[in-house]
Amino acid sequence: MFAAPAEKPATACPAAPVLPSELADWARNTSSKTIYAYGDDLGADWSPLGAARTALPLHKFESLRYGIAPERKPDVHKFGGMIPIEVKKPGRLIVALDAGAWIDLVREGVVVKSVTHGHGPACSGIRKMVEFDVPQGRYQLQIVNAPTASIHAMAVLRD
Repeated sequence: MFAAPAEKPATACPAAPVLPSELADWARNTSSKTIYAYGDDLGADWSPLGAARTALPLHKFESLRYGIAPERKPDVHKFGGMIPIEVKKPGRLIVALDAGAWIDLVREGVVVKSVTHGHGPACSGIRKMVEFDVPQGRYQLQIVNAPTASIHAMAVLRD
């Protein structure tokens, strides 16, 4: 008989994981709404996504009308939405999500290319992080193909 391979012990996560300073507000919860139909009236009426872990309701594909066509083809069985991001000074913008989803950062009708992407720190609850080098201005974050009807997100400018 052969012995079964030993299983690796599961890594225990601390109750309050230590996050890097730029992600520290991931521990602070808030909520907002997302836009499902892009229009000309997206000015100051919509609260921008900021530096706190923000619960966002998402919408089924058939009710969405993105500002520009997403770079990833939307899946009719998944969810999405849009939310503004206000950048007050030039820098490295970090967008963090607690679930896998495609994101496009849009400014003046053009997708901003990401400079890096990856996962959040172990045990943080951050599933995906995408970083962009951005000038000051107002942006639209398009969330595409999220697996569920809600997602937690955060946008923070790295010092």
